[in-house]
Amino acid sequence: MLSLFSTKSIIVLFIFTFFFNSLFGQKKYSLQETLQIAKQNSPTLRAEIFNINFAEADVLTARLKNNPQLQYQFFQISNHNFWEPGTRRGTYRNQQYWVQLGKDIQLPHQYRYKKEFANKSLYVSQKSFSEIQRNLFYETANKWLDVWIAQKRLDIIQQADKNLDTLVYVNKLRLQKQAVTQTDFLRTQLLSEQYKLQLKTARQNLSNELRTLKRLLGTKDSITIDTTLNIPSTLPAQFPALLEQALINRTDLLTAKGNLELSNTNINLQKSLALPQPNVGFAFYLEMGMPYLCFLYTTDLPFVNRNQGEIRKAQFQKTQAERTIYAIENRIQTEVINSYSTYSLQQRNLESFRNILQQSQRILNNVKYSYLRGGTTIIDFLEAQRSWLDTRQQYFETEMEFRKAYIDLLNSTGLINQLAQEKK
Repeated sequence: MLSLFSTKSIIVLFIFTFFFNSLFGQKKYSLQETLQIAKQNSPTLRAEIFNINFAEADVLTARLKNNPQLQYQFFQISNHNFWEPGTRRGTYRNQQYWVQLGKDIQLPHQYRYKKEFANKSLYVSQKSFSEIQRNLFYETANKWLDVWIAQKRLDIIQQADKNLDTLVYVNKLRLQKQAVTQTDFLRTQLLSEQYKLQLKTARQNLSNELRTLKRLLGTKDSITIDTTLNIPSTLPAQFPALLEQALINRTDLLTAKGNLELSNTNINLQKSLALPQPNVGFAFYLEMGMPYLCFLYTTDLPFVNRNQGEIRKAQFQKTQAERTIYAIENRIQTEVINSYSTYSLQQRNLESFRNILQQSQRILNNVKYSYLRGGTTIIDFLEAQRSWLDTRQQYFETEMEFRKAYIDLLNSTGLINQLAQEKK
C-alpha cells in the first residue's frame, strides 16, 4: 500500500513539475535575443550564405594557372596506290605523327588583376549578405513588435475584463439583495461580455503573429516575447555620432563602396585583356620516317578587337557605382534625421504619459470604491472604466510608436546588425 502511494505521489509530482516548467519556466525573448535567433536559424540567411561560398570558389579559380595543352595527330595514307613501293599499310613511310605540347601564357598583370577582381567580388558578396541580414533583422524586429502589440492589447483587455468581472460578481449578489437595479447589473454584464468577445479576437491575433515570427526565426518551438520596456543602450546620445555610425555601419553603403573598388579593378582587368594571350609550345613531327622538332608561337593580332566594349562597360559601371554611393549617402542622412527626430519625440511623449496613466488608475479606483458603497451611479463607474481603458490604450499607442521609432533608428544607422551579434 505504501509503495502504491509513493508511486502515485511521484507521478503527480512529475506532472506538476512538467506543467510548472511549461507555464512558468518558458523563456521570454527580448528584441535582441530574437534577432540573434534569426541570425542563427533563418532559412533565408541559410540559403543566401551560399553566395559567399560561390565567391570564395571564384577566388580559388582566379588563383589557378592555365593547364598545358597536349595535342596528338596521326595520319595514314589511305590509298595504297600512293604507298611507298614494297611497303604495307603499317609501314612508317606511309604514316605521319604530330605530337604538340603548348600552353597559353597569361601575362603577369592579367593574373594579378584576375585575383584582385575575385577578392573584391568576395568582399562585395560578404557586404551584400550583411545587407540581406539587415533587411531580415528589420523585418524580424517589426514582426517582434507586431507580437508585442498583440500581446499588450491582450493584456489590456484581460486587465479590463478582470476589473469588470469582480464588479459583475458583486452586482449579482447586490441584485439578489435588491441593492442595485437590474438595469445597472445588465449594463455591467453587457460590457463584460463585450470584453470577452474582444479577448477571443486578441488571442487569435496573437497566435497569428507568433506563427509568422516563428517562420522568420526558422523554429517550430513555442516562444513568448519580453514585453517589458527595456531598450538596450546601444545608441549614441547625439545626432552627429549617430550619423557617423550610420556612414560606418550601413551595409548598403559598404556594398556600394565595394562595387566602386570592384569597378576600378575591372577597368584594369579589361584593359589588360586587350593584350592577346600568346600560346607557346613545342611539337615533334615525324613524316615519312623523317623526324622534325618544331617551336610554336600563336597569338591574336589585335587589329580590330581590343576589348573596347568591355572596357567601356567597366567605365560605365564605375560611374554608376559613384552615383549610387552619392544617392545612398543622401538617403542615409535623411533616414537618420527622420528616425532620430521621431525617436526623441516619442521618448518625451512616453515619459509625459506615465503621470496620466497613474492618474487614470487612481480615478478608477476611487469611482469603483464610491460606487460599491452607493456614493455614485453605475453611469459614473462605466464612464471611469471607459476612460481608464482609453488612457491605457493611448499609452500603449505611445509606447508602440516609441518602440517602432527605436527599431527604425537601429535600422537607419545600421546598428541593428550589431545588436544581433552582441552577447548579453
